[in-house]
Amino acid sequence: MQRTIVMLASVLTMPVMAADKIGDEQALHSIASQVSAARIEQDVRKLVSFGTRHTLSDTESDSRGIGAARRWIKSEFDKISAQCGGCLQVYFQSATIQGEKRIPNPVEVVSVIAVQKGLTDPSRYVVMSGDIDSRVSDVMDASSDAPGANDNASGLAGVLETARVLSQHKFHGSVVYAALAGEEQGLFGGKIMAEQAVKDGWRVKAVLNNDMIGNIAGINGVINNTTARLFSEGTRVVETPEQAHKRRFTGGEVDSPSRNLARYIDKIADSYIPNLDTMLVYRLDRFGRGGHHRPFNDAGFPAIRIMETNEHYDRQHQDLRSENGIVYGDTLDGVNFAYAAKLTALNAVSLASMAWAPSPPAKVEIKGAVQPSTTLSWAPAANTERDLVKGYKIYWRYTDQPQWQFSRYVGKVNSFTLENVVIDNYFFGVASVAENGLESPVVFPGAAGSFGD
Repeated sequence: MQRTIVMLASVLTMPVMAADKIGDEQALHSIASQVSAARIEQDVRKLVSFGTRHTLSDTESDSRGIGAARRWIKSEFDKISAQCGGCLQVYFQSATIQGEKRIPNPVEVVSVIAVQKGLTDPSRYVVMSGDIDSRVSDVMDASSDAPGANDNASGLAGVLETARVLSQHKFHGSVVYAALAGEEQGLFGGKIMAEQAVKDGWRVKAVLNNDMIGNIAGINGVINNTTARLFSEGTRVVETPEQAHKRRFTGGEVDSPSRNLARYIDKIADSYIPNLDTMLVYRLDRFGRGGHHRPFNDAGFPAIRIMETNEHYDRQHQDLRSENGIVYGDTLDGVNFAYAAKLTALNAVSLASMAWAPSPPAKVEIKGAVQPSTTLSWAPAANTERDLVKGYKIYWRYTDQPQWQFSRYVGKVNSFTLENVVIDNYFFGVASVAENGLESPVVFPGAAGSFGD
């Protein structure tokens, strides 16, 4: 796709789909159009107004510091819930952290979580996250002004805006909007949430971590508002030695559930988000760096990072200052709100599509060694989803290709043989298809590609 600089204003006047209808492709187009750059700008400006949102900053003030910021975020989620008849469960999620390099003394790390429960499969979750906290050059400086306009008020504003849009709809699976704390001090909000999700038995099928989604002017001189990056790990970090041994002979190095989640969102961008080309980056995160999706990967959940393509390092983790004619600091003038809205729309449509679609197939297996044909099989849909599932679609691609190339809808069966398609020459996967035509992410066979039961 040709990459050009095109500024698009958000459409603010599209009709909202009736909340009692279950979505389809047209509903996804409508959701994309409902995301408002103006509302995102308002939220970013409000978050910046707290002066600093450093994890170790003031928690008592009503106007400055991390405490004031998180209370405002909760109040916004509460307002959104009130407008949809109490459709969100909004709560603080916290733990006391101490003895860490960046949190040496006891500090309560407090995130704000809003859960929109699904109608038919409420234990299945898709999550969108953004970070509350901000910082300057010294990661331990909790008092200096740290606006954090792009890093990461932009991502957090995207979470709030997505909640506003999607709360007007009902879904089969549950949708979670997470404002996570403690990212700059060690990814603690994500660790706390991931650990709790495991304890509570959440079947997390996707985590979309949004960290810096508002900058279009890179330090490399490139100005571009038509691309975004999707970072995803290649193999599951929780893989056992036995699973790794099997993967060596069957493949799967580039087909973890996180990687196929990224492919799914790349396809969503092509289908529903005008003038946005997503770049699949085959790495957990930027070179040697990290983000709040990693704790979810560590817990075995599919999780990726969505962010701008061109970073400007003078505007990240910097004291507010001017030196040698260069202005440093993460301020409002570094955020392009129309671009942030575009990436927010990508999240909103992706979450809606997955929550309206069935769960990804479980227990996908494959056989066909030393045979002319390839057979795939998978478990029947759970009782809660049998009426939702119309059937299944098999995908395959050449082993050197980044995106699925070929597909065949095979109906409501639990195994299918692709005649004269040799297993050695392709990678394969299976997706669930709903009655409304929406699909789950593709599942690569075996433990390497499993999204969980």
